Amino acid sequence: MKGNRGERLGGEFQKEIYTVISTKLRNKHPELSAIISITQADIAPDLKSARIYVSIYDPNEEKKLNSFQILKDNAGFIRRELSKVMRLRTVPELRFVLDGSMEYGSKIDKILNQIHVDDEDEE
Repeated sequence: MKGNRGERLGGEFQKEIYTVISTKLRNKHPELSAIISITQADIAPDLKSARIYVSIYDPNEEKKLNSFQILKDNAGFIRRELSKVMRLRTVPELRFVLDGSMEYGSKIDKILNQIHVDDEDEE
């Protein structure tokens, strides 16, 4: 959803979904990874669906994928909790997408640092 309203709603969804995940969902599923962040929320113009981009940091890949599966399985629970907090006629259906941009950025930083160190070694 574009425009001021879409950006505002996206920001509110990010904040409220993070709150639900970090409190109620973590109490329900203590095996969730320690660092879960909501990087973006794209809401359809008709407010029927929302694509929620999630970044999960965990050194253990299996635990990371398990945490993502827990989020996907509990989308209805998160939606219900959002309906209690947000003042919308309908809360959109949530679709979680794993966002790999933070890992990609970290990988690029590592490569650039390695190039910088190699240049210093040659001098």
